[in-house]
Formats: sequence, structure tokens, C-alpha cells
Amino acid sequence: MAAKTEDDIDDSSAPLIEHLIELRTRIIWSIVAFVVAMVLCYTVWNSIYNILTQPICNALAERGQNCQLQIIKLQEGFFTAINISFFGGFVLAFPVIGYQLWRFVAPGLYRSEKAAFLPFLAASPIMFAIGASFAYYIILPMAYDFFLSFQQAPVVATVKEVTTTENVAGIAFQGSMQEYLTLTMKFLLAFGLSFQLPVALTLMGKAGLVSAAGLGSVRRYAVVAILVLAAVATPPDVISQMVLFTVIYGLYEVSIQIVRWIEKKRDAELRAEGLLDEDA
Repeated sequence: MAAKTEDDIDDSSAPLIEHLIELRTRIIWSIVAFVVAMVLCYTVWNSIYNILTQPICNALAERGQNCQLQIIKLQEGFFTAINISFFGGFVLAFPVIGYQLWRFVAPGLYRSEKAAFLPFLAASPIMFAIGASFAYYIILPMAYDFFLSFQQAPVVATVKEVTTTENVAGIAFQGSMQEYLTLTMKFLLAFGLSFQLPVALTLMGKAGLVSAAGLGSVRRYAVVAILVLAAVATPPDVISQMVLFTVIYGLYEVSIQIVRWIEKKRDAELRAEGLLDEDA
């Protein structure tokens, strides 16, 4: 009896080892894709830097100011190039990482489950790109215009064409290169991830983890959570906060409608197969 139990244990451990080997393979491929993408981005980090600095340069140009960021520390330029490479590497390798995740999960799914999961895998990078683009073209210009509004031109008081000593100190933007790019990349990543909300909720609805009625019943709590997110992710600018709140709340409502459509479609299929209890 003991020998049989040991054989059963050995037989059951083999699939686990195979899964761990497969997981290691997928992780290695993901790391390789990230490293290759990061190296490619490092070779063109100046071009990426020029793209990322367009929002602040446009805001400064509207005020008649030159666009120039400062290197405060000696090594700041190098580490900024590394940060840009990490950011670009993650963005470029994101589809490959998602594909490797799919290759790991797919063998354990039925054909119908594969067909249901694959569209969400394709939609995820698209929604991330839409969210990052929304931040780049809409949120960042408003945010940086708000921040730069605290500048102040120096004023020299004059009395009867005689300059007095009652000067007013000016406030001018002399931003750090690394600090600016860190803030910009955080904005882009935050909005890109926020736009994953419909993908995540729809996938959970497809799996039966959430329902349209359940999402609708917690709408008031979702509103509070989105307001908090808008206050944290955007500067203390009412316009930016309201824009972010409107967009994310709109995505939440769209997710409810998509989940409701999925539920109706699933009920129709079960009804056609005679598996749905109409009374229930």
C-alpha cells in the first residue's frame, strides 16, 4: 500500500515539474525580449527623450521661454538614459510578454476558453497605447500648463524714471532632466494601466467572477475610488481631475454594458442547450 502511494506521488509530481520547466522557459523568453528591447531603446534614447519632452517644450513655448532641462548631478544624464531604456523596453516587450503568458496558460484551456481569452490578450496592449496617448496629448499639456502658471517675472519698481531697490523676485522654471522624465513616464504608465479596466472587468465577467448587477450595485463605491485615483494621479488642477474621472468612470460604465452583453449571450447559449433553469 505504501509502495502504491509513493508511485502515485511520483506520477503526480511529473506534471508539476513540467509546468515549472515551461514557466521558466516563458520567463526567460520574456526577460530576453525585455533586454533586447531595452538595448534597442538605449541606442535611440535621445529620440525618445525629444518625444517625451514635447509637452513641457510646448508649454514653455506658449510663454515665450526656452525649453531646456538641467543636469543637476554629474551622473544624471546617464541614469536618465537608462530609465528611458527601461521604460521603452517595457512598452516594446509588452506584447511579447503577453504572448509568453498566453503560451503558458493556453495548454490548460479548452478550445472555447482559448477563443474567449485571445481577444482580451490582443486588446490589452491596444488599450494601454490608448491610455498612454490620452495622457500624452490631453493630460500632460494641462498639467504642465498648471505647474508653469506659478512662475513670476521679476519686477523692478520705478518712481519718476528712477529705479528703486524695491525689487520683486522672479520665479523661473529650471527643471531637472531626470525629475521631469520620471514624472512624465509615471503619468504615461498610470494612464496606460488605468485603461486596462475594461479588459480586466470584461475578462472577469467572461469567467463568471463578476456580474453586471454586482458592478452596478457597487457603483457608488467605484465613484469614490475613481475620485481618489483622479486626485492622486493628477496635479491639484480641477480640470485635469475631472477629465480623468470622466474617462475612467466612462470606462467603468462601458465595462458594465459589455459584461451584461456577455451574460445575455451566455444565457442564450445555455437556453438553446436546455441547460438554463428559467425559474432560477
